[in-house]
Amino acid sequence: MEIQDTSDLCFPHLLNSSCRKPTLHWSEAVLLNSVLLFISLITVVLNLLIIISVSHFRQLHTPTNILLLSLGVSDFFVGLLLMPFEIYRFTFCWFLGDVVCVFFCFLISNIISASIWNIVLISVDRYIAICYPLHYPTRISSTRVKYCVCLCWFCASFCSFFYSKDVMIHSGRSCIGECKFIISYFLGIFDLIFNFILPVTTIIVLYLRVSVVAVSQARAMRSHITVATFHSATSATKKSELKAARTLGVLVVVYLTCYCPYYCYSLVDINLISTSYASILFFLFYANSCLNPVIYALFYPWFRKAVKVIVTLQILQPGSHEAKLL
Repeated sequence: MEIQDTSDLCFPHLLNSSCRKPTLHWSEAVLLNSVLLFISLITVVLNLLIIISVSHFRQLHTPTNILLLSLGVSDFFVGLLLMPFEIYRFTFCWFLGDVVCVFFCFLISNIISASIWNIVLISVDRYIAICYPLHYPTRISSTRVKYCVCLCWFCASFCSFFYSKDVMIHSGRSCIGECKFIISYFLGIFDLIFNFILPVTTIIVLYLRVSVVAVSQARAMRSHITVATFHSATSATKKSELKAARTLGVLVVVYLTCYCPYYCYSLVDINLISTSYASILFFLFYANSCLNPVIYALFYPWFRKAVKVIVTLQILQPGSHEAKLL
């Protein structure tokens, strides 16, 4: 009678029901995990700097920065929780049990949804600020923004319960030692629409509108300048238009680059997260959380000043929260 080799099983004593260990070579696993852990660390550090900056310095307590703070919190948890869990799931057998697996699914859907819709809120904020500047102080207040942020997180958590419940219902798997997220076709379609098509359409439409208004305002200002200052003003206007277009391009391209591969593949296989490509596309998915601080915060001079105060430990001095950063 032939004896089956059990050395590559996650649970050798469960011969007929155990999953096989990941086949990644140890040298490849070390290199890959080192890179991914470094990305995770950078994501945590950058977003933590945003959280500290906006929370500590009173001058930064503006509606726009409250949205940046909420985005920083969601992206911080992506680097702190989701990335390490995904590294573990990608390179090791899952020994943490079904409860932790379902909880991991809840974290993914909750944090990622909150991050996506925080970006949408930032898009709406910038749209109103540029297209309706006179109405901005009355339409956008710190209190309203806080309510919107709370609603964003509540909706993300509410939807995550349905994901977790669906995962438990469809948790039947072929072997023990893996963490598969298998959701229904209907919920997969809902995720595609709610977390990709709707926010992407909103962001693109709003930013295109913002770019058109910014260019028209620049041209209107250019038409009223004197002949003596024509060339200098024209040069400044062109630089302003180029900067606006470049920022818009970076925002849209990075967002689509990080999210399109996952959702485009999910159109082919709605249960993508149960395939071997899941972890690769998930990390590209998570990479947006590392890039968000660069796109939304590092472009602001106040953030560079705040980081300098934090790194040099001037933040520990009495009255540092009253520092002038704007």
